[in-house]
Amino acid sequence: MPTDPRVQFGLRLAEVRKRRQWSQEHLALQSGLARSYVSGVERGLRNIALLNIVKLADTLGVSPAELLEPPTHHVERKPGVVPKRSR
Repeated sequence: MPTDPRVQFGLRLAEVRKRRQWSQEHLALQSGLARSYVSGVERGLRNIALLNIVKLADTLGVSPAELLEPPTHHVERKPGVVPKRSR
């Protein structure tokens, strides 16, 4: 499990977003945040503000606490490193 809380939060955000079958762009448009910002948060590059956690949670229809839970899938990665897709 990654130890960097930014990476953990990003993995969890991506899980919740994908569970709703939303793209990053759709989440960004609905929340009023930039798609590049959402991408950076999901990759663990951004130190997200509490206000934006609440905004994303509201947009996704979950509590902020749910976004702060550990990710359910174990993926070892460093901030900013995007895993290669398998073909």
